[in-house]
Amino acid sequence: MLKSNVAVFYTTENQRYTVDVSYLVYKKATHIMKNSFFLLLIGILIISCKPYSSTTKTTTQPMTYSSFRQLQKSYPSADGLIKYIDQGSGPVILLLHGVPSSGWLYRKMITPLVKNGYRVIVPDMLGFGASDSPTGYELYSSKHHSQRLLALMDFLKIDNWAHVMHDAGGLWTWELLAQAPQRINRLILLNTIVFEEGFTPPIRMKPGFLAKTAMWSYRNGITTNMLLNGLFKAGIENNTLTKKDIEGYKTPLLEGKTKGMYYFFSKTCNDLPDYTAVFQKISIPVAVIWGKNDSMLQWEPQKEKIINHLKVAPENIKLLNEKHFIQETKAEKISVAITRFLKANQL
Repeated sequence: MLKSNVAVFYTTENQRYTVDVSYLVYKKATHIMKNSFFLLLIGILIISCKPYSSTTKTTTQPMTYSSFRQLQKSYPSADGLIKYIDQGSGPVILLLHGVPSSGWLYRKMITPLVKNGYRVIVPDMLGFGASDSPTGYELYSSKHHSQRLLALMDFLKIDNWAHVMHDAGGLWTWELLAQAPQRINRLILLNTIVFEEGFTPPIRMKPGFLAKTAMWSYRNGITTNMLLNGLFKAGIENNTLTKKDIEGYKTPLLEGKTKGMYYFFSKTCNDLPDYTAVFQKISIPVAVIWGKNDSMLQWEPQKEKIINHLKVAPENIKLLNEKHFIQETKAEKISVAITRFLKANQL
């Protein structure tokens, strides 16, 4: 026979009553299971926001973000340490990232360009990647970025170079050309900021509490996956990035590298400068390699202005069937196109 699960209790008035203990245990267990279910559901939702596909085939790209950082050298700029890649020998090509990426964006292009006979420089601009992220606001203006870039090239004793830029790297480049136009001898545009037409950034914020709170959530892992998931969903036709690929974008954010982002999304995006005067003085060969399906930096609304203002020859325009982050899926085609353009223009 089963033992009784009934317990006997007495009130303060000495009244006798009984309680089925097994029922109490059942109710407690049910409560715990419900709480556990909701915690599990929240965990599943967080994990499901990951910006990569776990069913994706493993890529042939062996480089990890930690090994990429081991290749980087350091330049002690006046504002903080800047990390950069310097590989190969021959005519110099500088590969300039945008926001919120870093030199990691070009990892698949470095070796092909080096093999084609070029010295390749790939910086992490201040506030991004492995570089320092000092406190400040105007420190991250396009003018200050361009001044640090010039200082880096002076440090490397490089007088002039072929210049490749992507995204916000265009703004830093136009500022550089305004200050020292003789330093760049060839110009290659990769889905970069040129005119207001076609410029539809994924985020626009006002300086202040809400923008700072958003940056806080990015660097504390609360909305980091959500940010990257949204960027790559909007920026790649078929997102096949692996967890190792994403690591190079996610790690800097979790290290607190959001001050440069804060300036860009709360200031630059809301007050895009007009560089027409700079464009008019450009007399070097210019090439355009553009993901034609980019919704953030659209080609069609500004193509005529880019072609006319930068004097781009038809043979130097290559449109790719891709969105914004063309370096992730079209690295080989871009490297070939850059090499052909430079060889055709005696570099």
